[in-house]
Amino acid sequence: MRNDYAELRDAIARLCSDFPGKYWRELDRSKSYPTEFVQALTDAGWLSVLIPEEFGGAGLPLSAAAAILEEMQAQGCNAAACHAQMYTMGTLLRHGSAEQKQEYLPRIASGALRLQAFGVTEPTNGTDTGALKTTATRDGDDFVINGQKIWTSRAEHSDLMLLLARTSPREAGAKKTAGLSVILVDLRDALGHGLTIRPIRTMMNHATTEVFFDNLRVPARNLIGEEGKGFRYILSGMNAERILIAAECVGDARWFIDKSVTYAGERVVFDRAIGANQGVQFPVARAYANMRASALMVDEALRLYEAGQNPGAEANMAKLLAADASFEAANACVQIHGGFGFAEEYDVERKFRETRLYQVAPISTNLILSYLAEHVLGMPRSY
Repeated sequence: MRNDYAELRDAIARLCSDFPGKYWRELDRSKSYPTEFVQALTDAGWLSVLIPEEFGGAGLPLSAAAAILEEMQAQGCNAAACHAQMYTMGTLLRHGSAEQKQEYLPRIASGALRLQAFGVTEPTNGTDTGALKTTATRDGDDFVINGQKIWTSRAEHSDLMLLLARTSPREAGAKKTAGLSVILVDLRDALGHGLTIRPIRTMMNHATTEVFFDNLRVPARNLIGEEGKGFRYILSGMNAERILIAAECVGDARWFIDKSVTYAGERVVFDRAIGANQGVQFPVARAYANMRASALMVDEALRLYEAGQNPGAEANMAKLLAADASFEAANACVQIHGGFGFAEEYDVERKFRETRLYQVAPISTNLILSYLAEHVLGMPRSY
């Protein structure tokens, strides 16, 4: 266990002990949302730690949220069911009006409202956010929204969604991302009144969806910040998102390494524990070294973020290195378990599928490499 926030980590570990592998396997079979787990975290106040005390939260720094999410993963749970609340509400906190903060943040902190859904990606544009086609057209006191989003996770289990939509058409010579705005959508009012949600079944239990907007009317007062500056607002939360996802990957790597070490010490073949073989030891030892290195990069990104600096490079490198470390540890764990690594009861195959996601989401490792090449190393733009 890492030393930062030791008491907090102990508390998370105790909570997670009430949700063992059997709980997650049953949900995995039915592709069900972990309602009880999320409610337990909400009741304990862990999902509101970043909300200031004046709005009913704990007012803790991002490093506390990172420790919470890392520990959830290290205990074999799946923080993806609720991690979005840690970073989506940051857009509301940083850029929302005083009235919006007072209306929503206390109820998010208490658990009366869930802000878990983030509508950005579209089927035709992927990560090319400037090319998104969903529009929000002003009509009196409302925005009328039309379009489609994909990979909008937890939309079926959230009360609110942060939506990025185009509020003014693209102009020649202007940045592609100009004219994009962030709008807070109340899903409870919208569902069936211009909003349709279609679940997407995936290789892991991720509760992700496709969302369709057909003349959905949303009050103009739900605009976050200034109209047309939404892309900048979204960007300001992406560093936090990458750092927190990286922390989860560190937790996953810890889980796989612990599982590997335990099994290698207990599994006896040819009259000796398989852990005595260097062919078993070396992959786990290397995965451990890479996990520790990625954790240091997470810590550096957190240090810069909490100092008010722009840790774009560090946040991206933390996510890249931690995702690689977790997947490396996952591969080693499956290999060490042999056939049992594919058996549902060991939880290895479930966690393997879950951690594989982070080679792709929330941003592909290839795009991180492109970012580093262009913006850090000064190489020509590749796309």
